[in-house]
Amino acid sequence: MFRQTILDIFGQSWPMILICTTIVISMRIAYLLKNHKDLVLYRELMMLLFIIYVMCLFYVVTFQDVSWSTSNFIPFKEITRYEFGSRLFFLNVIGNMLMFIPYGFFISYILKTKKMLTVLILGLIASITIETTQLQIGRVFDIDDIILNIVGVIIGFYLFRFLDSIKEKLPKFLKNPIIYNIIIIALLVLFILYLFNVIKVGV
Repeated sequence: MFRQTILDIFGQSWPMILICTTIVISMRIAYLLKNHKDLVLYRELMMLLFIIYVMCLFYVVTFQDVSWSTSNFIPFKEITRYEFGSRLFFLNVIGNMLMFIPYGFFISYILKTKKMLTVLILGLIASITIETTQLQIGRVFDIDDIILNIVGVIIGFYLFRFLDSIKEKLPKFLKNPIIYNIIIIALLVLFILYLFNVIKVGV
C-alpha cells in the first residue's frame, strides 16, 4: 500500500517536480560555479529531497476530500473514530503521522538543532497553515490532523537525533563526505528499486 501511494503521488505530481527541480538544480549549479564553491553531493541531494518532499506534500494536502468529510475542531474525535488496524486507520491516522516524519527530520538536519521546541514550532506553523488553507479550498479543517502531524514531526526529530548520534561515534575515516555520498546514493537507488518493485519489503 505504501509503495502504491508513493507511485500515485509521483504519477500525479511529476510535471511540477520535474520543472521545479530542473530550475532549482540549474540555479544551484550556476551559483556554485559563479562563486567557486565546492559541490558536496550529499548536502545538495538532501536539500533537493527536501524540496521534492515539500512539492509532494503540497499535492497530497491540496487534493480534494471525499464529500462526507466535515471539519473537526474537537481533539481526538476523528482519531478514535477509526477501527484500529483498519484501512482508514492506516490512511488517516498512520498516514498523517508518516507524512510529517520527513518534515521533522529535514528541519532538524537543515537547522542542525538539538532543541525539539524549534522543530515543534516550525512543524506547528506548517500544519496549521495546511489545515487553514484546506478550509479555504473546499477541503476540511481537522485538529486531529495537526496533532498527528506534530507526532510525526517529533518522530522525525528523534530519528535525526538518533542518526546524528551514530554519526558522532563513527571513526574519523567514515566521516568523509565521500562516504556520505555513497550512502545517500545507495539509499536512493534502493528506494527507486523498491518503487519499481525490483526489491520487496513488507509494506
